[in-house]
Amino acid sequence: MLALKLLLVPSFLILITLAGRRWGPGIAGWLAGLPVSAGPILFIVALEQGSVFAASAAAASLAAVASTIVFCAVYSHASQRFAWPGALSITAAVWLGAVSLLARLPTSTPLSLGLAASALLVAPTLFPAQRELVAARNMSLAELALRALAGALLTLTVSLSAARIGSAWSGLLTTYPVLGSVLAVFSHRNHGAAFVTVLLRSMATGMYSFATFFLTLALLLAEYGTATAFSVAAVAALGAQLATLKFKGLRQRSPD
Repeated sequence: MLALKLLLVPSFLILITLAGRRWGPGIAGWLAGLPVSAGPILFIVALEQGSVFAASAAAASLAAVASTIVFCAVYSHASQRFAWPGALSITAAVWLGAVSLLARLPTSTPLSLGLAASALLVAPTLFPAQRELVAARNMSLAELALRALAGALLTLTVSLSAARIGSAWSGLLTTYPVLGSVLAVFSHRNHGAAFVTVLLRSMATGMYSFATFFLTLALLLAEYGTATAFSVAAVAALGAQLATLKFKGLRQRSPD
C-alpha cells in the first residue's frame, strides 16, 4: 500500500507534465481532473476501514468537488497578483475554510451531488480572462524529480491523516488537490499566471470525471463491495473524462 501511495501520484505527475509540454496546459489540467490521487487513497481507506465507511467518505469526496473548484479559481486569481508562495498560501487557506464548511453538512449523497453539480456548472465563470500564453520551456530531469517528490510527500501526508479521522473529514481530506497544487506551483513559477490559469480552468472542467467516480462509489460501495464499486467507478470516470474532451474543446497547445 505504501508503494502505491508513493509511486502512483508522482508517476502521473510526470506524465501530466510531459503532456502539458506536448499539448499545452489545457490538456494537462484536463488530465489533472482525474481522481488519480483521491481514488487510490480512498481505495486504501476502504480496505482498511470497510466499504460502509468508504461509502460515507465517497459522498463527502463528491461534495468536495466544490472545494477543489474553489481551489482552482482562487489560485488563478491570486496568481495574477502574487508569486507562487503567496498564491499557494492564500489558496490553501481558502480551501481549508471551504472544506470546514462542507464538514458541517450532513453526509448525504443527494446533497453532495447537488453541491458538486452546482460548482461544475458555475466553474467556467469563476476564472480570470485568458491572456496570451508564453511558450512552455523544456524541463530538466531534476525538476521532474522534484515534482514527483512533492507529489509523493503530499500524497503520503494526506493519506496518513485521512486514516486517523472520521469518514466525513476523511473523504474531504483525500480530495486535497495534490496534483493541482504541484502543477499550479511549478507552472506558475516557470510559465506565469496565464499558463496556470488555463491549466486550472481545464482541471475544473475535468472534475466531471472526479464527480462521476465518487458518485458511483457512494451509490455502490455499501451494497456491492470494494472491488466491484471501484471497477465500475473507474470505467464511469473514464467515460466522463472522454466526454469532456469531446464537448469542452480542450485541445489547446501553448505556442512553441
